[in-house]
Amino acid sequence: MAGCGPRRPSAATTHNPPLPTHNPPWIMKTAYELAMERLSKTSPATKLTEHQKKEIAELESRYKAKIAQRELFIKDEIVKAIDKVDPEAIEQLEKQLTSDRKSLQAELEEKKEKVRHAKG
Repeated sequence: MAGCGPRRPSAATTHNPPLPTHNPPWIMKTAYELAMERLSKTSPATKLTEHQKKEIAELESRYKAKIAQRELFIKDEIVKAIDKVDPEAIEQLEKQLTSDRKSLQAELEEKKEKVRHAKG
């Protein structure tokens, strides 16, 4: 007989029971699982219609363009301030750019929520 030691059963002879699709009650849940359960109770996931998905995609595209347009304008102003060696103007423009991005992003999220909660 070749090889020393016990024989290993082949994969065909071993029996692996199927894994359960849910945890038995005696196994503790992870923090993530508990958080997801709480979240689904407070705000259950809603299915979006194709029309809603299309509207949201259009909003995202439109706001991406608005943000890019604003960035180009303000970055051009920053270049002008750099040429004039005006550090205060540069700082102010950078703050304005950050503020504009945040407000446009918030406006986008608000509009997306309206689409999500619209009927049909």
